[in-house]
Order: sequence, then C-alpha cells, then structure tokens
Amino acid sequence: MCSLLSPNGTISPVWRRTCLQAFHSSLPGTQLDACLWSLTELLKNLFKGAHQETFGKLLAALDSGLSSLCAKFLPDDSQEVTQCLVGFPSSRPWGTTFCLLLDLLEVLTASSLTWGPAACLRSQRITHTHSSALLATISGSSEYFVKKRAVLLLKRAVFQKAGEDWASGEVLLTELKHEHFRSDMSILARSVLTAVAADWLQAVQVESASFFGGTRAIRRDGGQKPDCVMLRSVSLLLLKSAELHIQTAGGAAGARSSGTEVYGYLQSLWSFLRRCSVQLTEVTHRCCWVSLLFGDQDDDMMEAAKASLSIFLHHRRCSGLDHSAVLEAACASGNNPHCIFLLLLQSISFDHSILLDFLISTETCFLEFLVRYLKYLTADWQGFTAACGKISGSDCHLSSQQSSPASCGGDVLTLTVKGEPRLVQYGSSSESDPEDMEVSQHEQGTSVYVTGTLSAVDVPQGPIRHKQCESSHLLLEADSALKGRPEGLSPPVLHSEQTGVNMTAVSGQVSCETSARAVLCLSQLREVVTRLQAKKLFPYTPSSLLKLLAQVENCPLSHFNKT
Repeated sequence: MCSLLSPNGTISPVWRRTCLQAFHSSLPGTQLDACLWSLTELLKNLFKGAHQETFGKLLAALDSGLSSLCAKFLPDDSQEVTQCLVGFPSSRPWGTTFCLLLDLLEVLTASSLTWGPAACLRSQRITHTHSSALLATISGSSEYFVKKRAVLLLKRAVFQKAGEDWASGEVLLTELKHEHFRSDMSILARSVLTAVAADWLQAVQVESASFFGGTRAIRRDGGQKPDCVMLRSVSLLLLKSAELHIQTAGGAAGARSSGTEVYGYLQSLWSFLRRCSVQLTEVTHRCCWVSLLFGDQDDDMMEAAKASLSIFLHHRRCSGLDHSAVLEAACASGNNPHCIFLLLLQSISFDHSILLDFLISTETCFLEFLVRYLKYLTADWQGFTAACGKISGSDCHLSSQQSSPASCGGDVLTLTVKGEPRLVQYGSSSESDPEDMEVSQHEQGTSVYVTGTLSAVDVPQGPIRHKQCESSHLLLEADSALKGRPEGLSPPVLHSEQTGVNMTAVSGQVSCETSARAVLCLSQLREVVTRLQAKKLFPYTPSSLLKLLAQVENCPLSHFNKT
C-alpha cells in the first residue's frame, strides 16, 4: 500500500488512472476487484491513522469514478436495480465485486461520520443517498451473502456505527456533522419505511444458520435454525428507521400520523419474524421477541429496547388513546416497555450485577435506555404491575436457556457459573438456601418488599457474554458492597450444581412477586452504585440514575397508599 502513495501524500498516477478506468467501465472482474480492494485497504489505513488530509486528497481524485461506479451498481430506480442484477452474470465474481464495493462504502460512511464538516464528497454519502437501491438489492435476485452484507451496512449506517469491526475504537465520532447529515439520515430512514410499506420484508430471504455443510433455505417443518444475524439486522434497521422517522415528523398532525404508521411497520416486522422463526411462531406474548431474538447480543438488545421505548413514548403522546388502550396497543405490537424490561430482568434471573456490568460498559446504550425507562416507570406504576401479571401468566418465561434464541444458529445465553468471569462475585451464592422476603420498610423509608418465598434459580452451566470491567478494584468493591448489606437485602440465590428449575416457576405466582423481585433487583443495583460512587470507583457521575432508582423503590408504597 505504501507504494501507492509517496511520502508527501502524492497518489501514484498509474494506479489512479487504472482505478478511474475500472470504475467508469463498471465491468465486474479481476481488475475492478483489485482496484476496489486496494482502495479500500488504503483508505482504511489512512482512516485508522487519522490522516484526514491525505484521505481527502485521495478520495477527491477518485470521487467522480466512484460516483459513476455506484450509479451503475446502485441505480436510483428500483426497476433499474432489478435489471442490473439480472444483467450481471449470476456468478461468484459478481457477488465478490459487489461485496468489495460494500466494504468500500462502509469506509466512506465511517469517514463521513468521523470527520464531520470535512466530509462533503458525494462518494462519502452514497450509502445514504443510494439506500433504496441497497434495499432493492437485498430483496432482489442477488447472492445471499451479498444480501446479508448489504443489510449489515445499512444497519451500521443508521446506527452511526460504520467501521466498528475494524476501527477498534481508535476513531471517535465527532459531535459536528456535515451539512447533509440530517437529510441523509432522513433519506435512509424514509427509504427503509417506504420499502417496508411496499412489502419489502416479504421478499427478504433468510436462510438457515451457517454450519459446516453450508446453508439452506428455511422450511417451517424442517426444524432448521434461522440466520439470526440477518433477523437481528433487519429488525434493528426497521426499529431505528422508525425512531428517526418519528423524531423528524413535523407538527401535531404529522406526529399522530407517524405514530399510527410506525405501529403498522411493527406489525409487518412481527409477521416477518414469525415467518422466519419457528420459536417466535409459538409465542403468544409479542413483547418477548426482543429477548428471544437478541439473546446474548447485549449491544443490539439494548439498541432494540431503546428504539422500542422511543416509539412507544411517541405513540403514547400523540395517539390520543387512554392509558389502558395505549398499553394494549403496545403489547399487540410487541413494544410495551414494561414487558420488555421485565423480560430482560427475567432473562438474567433478576441479577443486578449484570445490570451493573451493562451500566459500566461503553459498548451498549443501557444507561440511556434505563434512565428513560425509569422516568416512565415512576409515572406509570400501575402499568408496570399490570405487565408483571401478564409476564407471570404468559408463555414467555425466559430462563437462562430459554432467553437465548433456540433457533438462532448456536447463540446461547446462560448465566456465568464456576470458572467464568463475573463482574460481581458472590462468595457464598452456591451454598445459600432459598431466601425469604418479608414485608419490611427500610429504615430510611425508601424501600418496600412484598412477602413471598423466592425459590433458588437453578442455572445450567454455560457462558454469558459479559463485558469485562476496566478495573479489578471495581470487582472487589462491588463484592464488598454486597457483603456489607442488611440481611433482608441479600441477592437472589443462583445454583450451578442443579438443573431442572428455572424461571418458569415464577409463572405460577402472583404478579406482586414479580414486581417485588424487580424492585429488589433495582434496589440492589442502587446500593452497589452508591458505594462505588462514594469510593470514586464508578466511571461517571450517576446522580440522576440513583435518584430515579430511589424513586422506583418508593413506588410500591406510594401506590399502596393511594389505593
């Protein structure tokens, strides 16, 4: 790569001329592949090395050629895209060329997000401006690996995470955006929603999960596991596009209209997921889909939960429906935030240490989601208790095994047991007896716990995908924080030696017990965060979060006094 650039940043004229000729001819083949690959690798190296000036000079020299190439591979008209796909030979070289082009587009998109106002070339905006053509490619007659790569590119673009696989956190997003950023994001979101309204999801192909024998098409009665990467990417692309759409809806009438439209998109997504996943076909409570589909993909699960919460709050504000009708419509569309949060807690066996791990991690948006949800929770405790009843009486009891998508290509979610790293270590958890929760009020009057005996949660051995804490001191301090807590606030017991008992046992108990476990989990989280903050071991100032957690602890008592 060094031979293509001189020490002063001058581009090799022979290589530039060769690339321009290949881009303008737009004929799939070895020459075009070599030019795309070499340009992509060179731009990646410049990008990771923060050589913005050299990057800009190189791209400016090839901008016209890249625009011409994308006009041929990704025409604006969807019918032209179909003709383009048919016109190119349906062979491996075409698919390889297209994937190399998608790799290049990701580098260009990443540069536009990172360098803000300096990113003003047409080629840096192609992923957004040609998003309709990319969507047509996904539903068209292209190779499956091309479809999947295109979906991943669009998902990363809409979440502003282009380059996350190779940038390795070296390059941070800038707060300053280029002048076309808002319009480009709006174009991308509108393209996705327009395609979904035109039954694009019905044409999206999902094959079985990869295995040593390759892949195969999904048959409803065949028992194959669907490609969860594809299912998750399509779901997140739609959810984020819907969230962006409601954020840009103008006026009260536009907001009401967008809220109604978005719920229609969610219904289409649910139909798509049921068509592709046997496990979701068997589920009656639609809010289960987030936990079932995303399993151990913490970052994606939190993004899905956050987008769903934004959509719900928008619909609640603009629909004009009463409280119960809003929650009923949310459950019908699978985005009741109370249900989603309870199912998340249930999937981690109400273990507050995992929530602490999420809060500390920089790889998820859990903090943002939790703060927004707790604000809503304190204003709608009645809806929360109603959701507890639905969860306890539904068919969606997510144990550590059931929470993983059983039909999702080997993704397995189970709690960490002996020999696996944990953020918070409980020295006596494997020897503890089932604990009794008694009705008691904390000395300061901040907590109320409902009477009920909680059986120990038996967890089969297996790994959970935990983010690792940056400081070993944080592990020790969190552990000591729990050892010093009052007896009545000891955490739920987790056994790894036995099997057969899981969260399904909760289904036979009253909804107040599910509510009590949720409040206890959040109370434990508040106490640990408070102690870590007091010792200056928490990575940021959690004052707002701690205030909300304390308010949640008071909600049961406040609700009881009102009734």
